[in-house]
Amino acid sequence: MNGLFWFRYDLRLHDNPALLKLARQCEQLLCVYVVDTQASMGAFRWQFIRESLTDLQQQLAALGQTLVIRVGQPDAIISELIQTHGINIAGTTPIPATYEQWHLATVKQMCAPCKWVETESFTLFDARQLPFHVNKLPDSFTPFRKQVEPVAVSPPLPRPPRLPAALPSPSDPLPSFDAPAPDPNTLPFNGGETAGLAQVRYYLHDTRHVSRYKLTRNGLDGWDFSSKLSPWLAQGCVSPRQIMAELQDYEAQYGANDSTYWLYFELLWREYFQWLHYRYGNRLYLLRGIRNQDPLLGKNSKALAGWCEGKTAAPFVNAFMHQLRNTGWMSNRGRQIVASYLINELGVDWRDGAAWFEAQLIDYDPASNWGNWQYLAGVGTDPRGRREFNIGKQQREYDPAGVFVGKYSHRHAQRTS
Repeated sequence: MNGLFWFRYDLRLHDNPALLKLARQCEQLLCVYVVDTQASMGAFRWQFIRESLTDLQQQLAALGQTLVIRVGQPDAIISELIQTHGINIAGTTPIPATYEQWHLATVKQMCAPCKWVETESFTLFDARQLPFHVNKLPDSFTPFRKQVEPVAVSPPLPRPPRLPAALPSPSDPLPSFDAPAPDPNTLPFNGGETAGLAQVRYYLHDTRHVSRYKLTRNGLDGWDFSSKLSPWLAQGCVSPRQIMAELQDYEAQYGANDSTYWLYFELLWREYFQWLHYRYGNRLYLLRGIRNQDPLLGKNSKALAGWCEGKTAAPFVNAFMHQLRNTGWMSNRGRQIVASYLINELGVDWRDGAAWFEAQLIDYDPASNWGNWQYLAGVGTDPRGRREFNIGKQQREYDPAGVFVGKYSHRHAQRTS
């Protein structure tokens, strides 16, 4: 029996249950990744994905397999491969993202005789573990958290000891993006499962920075104030269950505290947004959001352009936007501040901000990105409505000496001079 595994947001071999299950059911296996030419993606995320694909190829080669990379429209390419190679059974990891779900549904329709193996691993829990039906997902985070905290997280699965023989198929040349210009402020995000697992070990075990996470998580710049695991989570180089297992191991060795709990708390926020997408789908992308409520809105394209370029009347906001353009990264605190400014001070459609983040962020995750923007715009899951930040107060609290503003204003001036 010929099998095909479609790698998407699961660029790893450890804790990949769909791959493990498929591998047991076929004699030959075609491992495929499709570079979607229609995806909105900046140079930093593309570089991270390229590194992740290189690492995955090396991991597969150690098991006698190869990664076939194709470039184009995913549904058309996967359908053609299934038909050309006589694929009887295919596998992939379910993804809570409308575009990706549409691609998969199209392939299934075009290749109806092919059987599919789909096993959830992008989330901490699968639907069967949730203490409610997805359609009954709570409409705010706190009730969700209280209901799922007692649920045990399944342990991650090991890397497959072997894989079926590779089905030969040619790869396409990878598309070229302009490489990010060298910048000393760029954080050392190296894509791939190997680097992702190393970062988990570094943050939890090597440095034990997790023990101070709740105290440092609102930092604006630097490597160690937060876990920095989100890019690897977004591409599936590590799974949330792997992080949870390492966190539990850390607590068993060194003890639990408010900070170790808070890392779990943030994993639950990510989890909530994923299941929110499963419940509401396209409504996460609509102006009125899942609450069907009118947002604060103006019509000012110049204001949007100035925000994207870091040319607003607020130097603190500008510094964050320069950081994003120059590094592909922005702290969680920064994301909330610049989103609040765009929505509340400039009156711009929140979806334009979410789309800019989609294009720029190295750790873009559809459900988390669009869910968070809805939350801040007051059309999502916050029962209190719109979140408006006092920009001056935020700067006095988080950058009182102006170090962050000075750093990124200076860097921007150098790069544009």
